[in-house]
Amino acid sequence: MKIEILSADHLNKADIAASKAREWIDRDKVDAIADLTNSSVALSVQKLMKEKGGIAMFSGPATGRLTNEDCSPNGFHWMFDTYSQAAGTAAALTKLGQKSWYFVTVDYAFGHSLEKDASDVVKRNGGTVLGAVRHPLNASDFSSFLVQAQGSKAQVIGLANGGADTVSAIKQAREFRIGSGKDQRLAALLVFLSDVHALGLDTAQGLVYADGFYWDYDDRSRAFAKRFEALNKGAKPTMVQAGVYSSVYHYLKSVAAAKSDDSKIVAQKMRELPIKDAVMNNASIRPDGRVIHDMYLVQVKTPAESKGAWDYLKVLSTIPADQAFKPMDAAACNLVKK
Repeated sequence: MKIEILSADHLNKADIAASKAREWIDRDKVDAIADLTNSSVALSVQKLMKEKGGIAMFSGPATGRLTNEDCSPNGFHWMFDTYSQAAGTAAALTKLGQKSWYFVTVDYAFGHSLEKDASDVVKRNGGTVLGAVRHPLNASDFSSFLVQAQGSKAQVIGLANGGADTVSAIKQAREFRIGSGKDQRLAALLVFLSDVHALGLDTAQGLVYADGFYWDYDDRSRAFAKRFEALNKGAKPTMVQAGVYSSVYHYLKSVAAAKSDDSKIVAQKMRELPIKDAVMNNASIRPDGRVIHDMYLVQVKTPAESKGAWDYLKVLSTIPADQAFKPMDAAACNLVKK
């Protein structure tokens, strides 16, 4: 089997992503596209791939729309989504008695979904949501947003954002001592291992969040991480990077098993074959395209607990696959039988 890999930077812009994907399909005869970080980007490519017939595998975006109102027979959502993050973090903290929440939310599809799913989980567990403030993507100054959240007197300030925004918000919250006292805490709903690395343990210690992969979980994950770091200047993989590997590996296994690269045949084979690799545990693909698997509630270690480079997390508990993700909704996705 001859395998060719292309890559491009969509700059977090949906129009650029859709244009590049269309070019790849029409000119380069690309069969599948993977990764697709950013929810708006993912939704635009999902629509295009549904029209064109290619396979789309999402490991970077978090929006639940990919397996609900925008589901596709040849679209597969790997690793995490807004519900899996909310179900892990928000449920755990609310059950510990931290019942009142206020959200600092990035103002686009991903942030809106994350806030909604977290709010639903909080309310379902007997908590209340006191409000929310929204900030632009890649904001540099979070002071006004954080002060507004602090003024709500909520027990938890929930960061419904990701990446650089989460890192900046946590740094500035620590600087202003917001969410550090016994009466109010900071909760980041989407954190990557690379964010913890950027923050440092002095700043990130104690954060509790849900993760779909941790490199030091077992022998298989450690072996994968060793191969990964050899090609990435010693860095360990995040769940997004691990998810790209898992999705592409499963796609290629399915192509080989089907002896075809026809998207309809391969998509069916992807659903038939078990997902077995160094990344996923108890994984399967649902009719709506959602890949469910065990998630982990983790806590960032203190500097004293860490034994060396990238030894950042301890796994507090496993969230079983059938509980980690939102149940299928026949009303939202037409691939689900009523």
